[in-house]
Amino acid sequence: MSAGDASLWLQVGFIGYFIALNGGYLGLNLLSMASLQRYMRERGGSDATRYLGIEPAVSLLVPAYNEEATIRSSVRSMLQLQYPDFELVVVNDGSKDATLQRLMEEFALEPYPEPLRRTLAHAEIRGVYCSRTYANLRVIDKANGGKADALNAGINAARNALFCAVDADSILQRDSLLRVVQPFLDDERTVAAGGTVRIANGSRVRGGFLEAAGIPRNWLARFQIVEYLRAFLFGRLGWSPMNAVLIISGAFGLFDRARVIEAGGYRHDTVGEDMELVVRLHRYHRERRIPYRIRYVPDPICWTEAPEDAGTLGRQRSRWQRGLSESLSRHAAWALGPKGGAAGWLAWPFMALFEWFGPLVELAGYAFMLAGFALGIVSPLALTVFLSVAIGMGIMLSVNGLLLEALSFRVYSRKRDIVLLFCVAVIENFGYRQLNTLWRCRGLWQWAARRKQKWGVMKRSGTWGQ
Repeated sequence: MSAGDASLWLQVGFIGYFIALNGGYLGLNLLSMASLQRYMRERGGSDATRYLGIEPAVSLLVPAYNEEATIRSSVRSMLQLQYPDFELVVVNDGSKDATLQRLMEEFALEPYPEPLRRTLAHAEIRGVYCSRTYANLRVIDKANGGKADALNAGINAARNALFCAVDADSILQRDSLLRVVQPFLDDERTVAAGGTVRIANGSRVRGGFLEAAGIPRNWLARFQIVEYLRAFLFGRLGWSPMNAVLIISGAFGLFDRARVIEAGGYRHDTVGEDMELVVRLHRYHRERRIPYRIRYVPDPICWTEAPEDAGTLGRQRSRWQRGLSESLSRHAAWALGPKGGAAGWLAWPFMALFEWFGPLVELAGYAFMLAGFALGIVSPLALTVFLSVAIGMGIMLSVNGLLLEALSFRVYSRKRDIVLLFCVAVIENFGYRQLNTLWRCRGLWQWAARRKQKWGVMKRSGTWGQ
């Protein structure tokens, strides 16, 4: 094969890949639109903020590591949740800052001599505290072991059949628990359900309660608003009807405690413990032929603080990519085997092709097409077609995600905010998404090099949670 033929095949290959990539997400978009219409129609006449009297008790588990900036607001918001029966278990995972002190001052903690079950392994427990002012609040202080280790300690301490894992830098909308528990009420086979995570930066929060959603001034945070909408509203929503959701965000997910324990709890040897657990739950039930459902519910909302500097955001995205790589590679034999089901036969290959190895293909595509054009190997027409597919279809997908939001939940009610977000949906495709690709490639290298995993270090402003 001549050099010219090889170049032509590479051009066709990269253009074809981006058509498949964006076409796949467009297909998910259409599935999401149909699923959202059905969901809104079914829930249209019901009021999820009213107690039915049959809601199961829930244990909220909040792993915390160096969260002194936002921990008080987060805990206050969770204590205000509209739910008839829940407990809140905060697990301080050996924080080096004043996280524990802030909790003790704010919630009047005192030592509580409670031996914990050792159903799941975790690092040493240094103390258990309960609040004098809130009977349903306990704090577990333990040696540092990582987020998965902290969650396993929380599962051991939990007293209820369902547990909800929530990030310590997040606040839940008041009716979020009532909404995310609905799949468990609708179908007894449900073992896990996740809600939507949104960006709190720029919003007005008072006393742990979000009063009004707003748009942050920081452009990186603005890009993430669009990114999160795209990931949740037509990513996970599209897979949910097929029982093929592979990711429930570690920031907000509700699980059947007994099933999680049977599957082995959270693994310590991955930085993507949230996705790995969900994929393992699929595998556990498929291999044993146990009926189950894992659902995504669009209207329970968890608000979280997004990174506003490139260094922190880049480390987060690299960590996410590494976690995804670990989760997919660890369960490849199941996914491609006879018991994979929709999760293994459809969602796993899609994620592997477009999310796991996608960053490498995308980076190589941009590098080859741009360098080839500069060297005269790639024609102006081929480059135009490539950029139209890679960037033009990307803009279309981002705008479609915003349309789903605008036509359904309308969290951002001001017209100028909607207009600004549509502008952001266009601008993010010129630089931000390509930078994200570089960060994800770094995550792939970290996975391949088997770099040691650890808690992600996040810079917290905490200004939204005052």
